[in-house]
Amino acid sequence: MHAWRERLHHRRESIRERPTLNATYRITLGAFGAVVLLAGIAMIPYPGPGWLVVFAGLGILATEFHWAHRVNLFAKRHYHRWMDWLSRQHLATKLAVMGATGLIVLLTLWLLGLFGTVGGWFDLHWPWLRSPLFGD
Repeated sequence: MHAWRERLHHRRESIRERPTLNATYRITLGAFGAVVLLAGIAMIPYPGPGWLVVFAGLGILATEFHWAHRVNLFAKRHYHRWMDWLSRQHLATKLAVMGATGLIVLLTLWLLGLFGTVGGWFDLHWPWLRSPLFGD
């Protein structure tokens, strides 16, 4: 593992010596990290790996940008504070958070038109199943 890391470090240093290649590398890595970060942010309100993807995106960005390292530490600290707080709460509070998450998921499915699609499979064409965004 150490030898692999040394090779990567040497490779990065050789890229850093060539300004045009270095700029291209940083722009490409920044764009990729930003896409991963934005995908993670979009996933946060849903069950699944939203926060993990956010931290991965910030980790990718942190390999080149110091600000991303600071933001990553800040986000991890506050994520752990939130999880510690939630773990100490009464069952009713935990259920309320779970319910709010469930409502966000259902709202998203409705807005994307999945209720109307599934209703169509069963020949249910109720108006309230249709998405207000994708209507028909």
